[in-house]
Amino acid sequence: MPNFCAAPNCTRKSTQSDLAFFRFPRDPERCRIWVENCRRADLEAKTSDQLNKHYRLCAKHFDPAMVCKTSPYRTVLKDTAIPTIFDLTSHLKNPHTRHRKRIKELTEEDIRKIKERRLASSIEQLVSKKDAAVEDNTSTNEDEPQLSTEEKEFREYLRSLFEVVVMLGKQRIPLVTDRASEEEHNLNNFQALLDYRMNSGDEALKKRFEGTAVNREYLSAIQQSQLLDVCENTVREEMLMEVRESRFFSLVTGDLVDFANEKHLPLFLRFVNQQNVLREEFLDFVPFDGDESTLVERLEAQLTDRWGLSMEDCRGQAHKATGTSTTKMKAVAILLMEKYPLALHMPCSHTALNIHLANSLPFPNVQVVMETLRRIGAFFKTPLTQDELEKAVSAHNQKNEERCSALKQMCVPGWTEQHNVFDVLVDLLPPLLLCLDTIRDNDDGKFADAVASTAYSVAETLADFEIIVTIVILKNVLTFTRAFGRNLQGETLDVFFAANSLTAVLHSLNEVNDNIDVYHEFWYEEAVSVAAVLEVPVTIPRLFLRKQRAAEVSEIQADAYFKEYVTVAVIRGIMQEVEDMFSETNLKALKCLSLVPAVMGQMKFNTTEENYAEVYRNDLPNPDTLPAELHCWRIKWKHRGKEVRLPTTIHETLQLPDVKFFPNVNSFLKVLSTLPALKLEEDKSDTASERLRSYLNSVPSRQCNKSLVMLNINTHVKHDLDVMVDKYCRLYPEDDAEAEAESEEVAEEDVTMK
Repeated sequence: MPNFCAAPNCTRKSTQSDLAFFRFPRDPERCRIWVENCRRADLEAKTSDQLNKHYRLCAKHFDPAMVCKTSPYRTVLKDTAIPTIFDLTSHLKNPHTRHRKRIKELTEEDIRKIKERRLASSIEQLVSKKDAAVEDNTSTNEDEPQLSTEEKEFREYLRSLFEVVVMLGKQRIPLVTDRASEEEHNLNNFQALLDYRMNSGDEALKKRFEGTAVNREYLSAIQQSQLLDVCENTVREEMLMEVRESRFFSLVTGDLVDFANEKHLPLFLRFVNQQNVLREEFLDFVPFDGDESTLVERLEAQLTDRWGLSMEDCRGQAHKATGTSTTKMKAVAILLMEKYPLALHMPCSHTALNIHLANSLPFPNVQVVMETLRRIGAFFKTPLTQDELEKAVSAHNQKNEERCSALKQMCVPGWTEQHNVFDVLVDLLPPLLLCLDTIRDNDDGKFADAVASTAYSVAETLADFEIIVTIVILKNVLTFTRAFGRNLQGETLDVFFAANSLTAVLHSLNEVNDNIDVYHEFWYEEAVSVAAVLEVPVTIPRLFLRKQRAAEVSEIQADAYFKEYVTVAVIRGIMQEVEDMFSETNLKALKCLSLVPAVMGQMKFNTTEENYAEVYRNDLPNPDTLPAELHCWRIKWKHRGKEVRLPTTIHETLQLPDVKFFPNVNSFLKVLSTLPALKLEEDKSDTASERLRSYLNSVPSRQCNKSLVMLNINTHVKHDLDVMVDKYCRLYPEDDAEAEAESEEVAEEDVTMK
């Protein structure tokens, strides 16, 4: 059974942490002091024996000098240890919730006694620290348990194994390789590295395996899986401890990933750590099978049951969905918001808003365009294909050097992910098709057959009138949201003004919808002109014509067809998505960015954050004092010295030393910072989502292992091999591990015999 910490406002339990848990002391006097410091009135009526048997405190509530690690297996307290580190205020942030561990109100006499006792305890702890420094240079006490020679050797052996696993993950080396044939079996990379280490003099491994049969693998599949699980969970727990300490977080999901022929959803958490730095970390993959309700339940179980978080503390969600998964993820977002209204559904800062809006449209022709864009982006990532595209641009614009230069600047790597992607695509279509045709023909033989085949496939898709019309319509409709989306991913001031400009964006879209006949006429003519340049005939989709003939109705004209099934569908779909993604609550949250001093200065310090603060009232430590605090906050910056620069971002503001004197503002900014629509402070190329994409692009899907993915993406997280060894020894004692290995061998033999 797991141990639960008895301290108020502490939710740690032994199954979710590598922390030591300590029983209440049996000594009545010392036990009484522990109870008093805990400030739990419900424990005062219990005897020291009852407390010793049923209650624990985790190591976080003791001064580190009071905690001693007597061996890799055992952590103990000094005899004089008294818990002094408690969180007695965080429950005030949400006074409407029920608390199992009620905190006792203290009288003045209680406070006086506690101060005296803490003074005495501080003196004892100071002496203990000095003693610990002396003890570090001497041998351990005789009564401390010592590891046997066999235990030490086993731990050294495990340490070598974990070192190999971590190296595999960091270097993107797959665990297993493909079989060349049934007769020739390439070595498991893990086994090969163990061989190498033994040949290089790793005595722990050598001694362990020197008696192993020649044809037997060093480690069974079960043992390898156990090692990988321990590595993965240890790294994840390091990050989860920070998330729990920060309390508030946002949920971000990425593009689907295939593992073992099953689709999985990458799961990221965004939070502000104890150093007030915004982080977004990859935590796990979630199976994508089942309906929307099943996926919501799975996400909740992952976050709450497995990771010890509370969905009540989730303040945002963003889902980077594409293709058929778009509709499902939109339904998931709605279900989560119904349960947790403050988990605001927003676009992700990693994706340009126009691309997000186009991805959200469930129409087959639009999804074909978006998939083709992704293929084009991947196809022109190599220098050889990019060079061929630039040659095609030059050849197609020989008489217009200015346009040729502009197009070359626009089609740099990554252009398929920019806000103006559809504008660039329309301008680039003629040279793009010319380039693809050249690569497809491959007259000089410098391209591989697979590259030529991809060029042919993409060219055939683009040389279709329905696709051309769809691209032109997307370009023109999304012109109205382009500036809004660019500001949304800009600096804090840009985001604030974007939130205030949404009304104008919706007004423009409504005006287009009201005058759709006029706009469609211009846009359709543009599509016909582009098709003429590309020598693509104006046609209605073959499948639609077949259905018309089967229904024996008169054939529709191309102009009318594309107006009804493309122009009207796209404009109304975009309008609906914009309204859904930027609801009144979402806009209130973004308008609270006026708390940032640079925004306040731009607004002449005439801001009214308190009008929008009701959304996050329960997240503030002292909501009743918020109006007065906001007034003081504005005065502070309005009457600053001339040499004082106004902080321009939430990150800069949170790093100010005196922000702690404004507790409501401090909490407010931390919550806002987690919103997924706001960009990360770090370089985009170094985000967890980019590291995941890089890993998946470099390792074939059949060789991917989710534990190694976790290690690779989170190389910045501390990889403590000793902690991994401790956890493995606790979860899989040596006798059990050997028994499992033997049982697996027997099972394999049975299968072979059959």
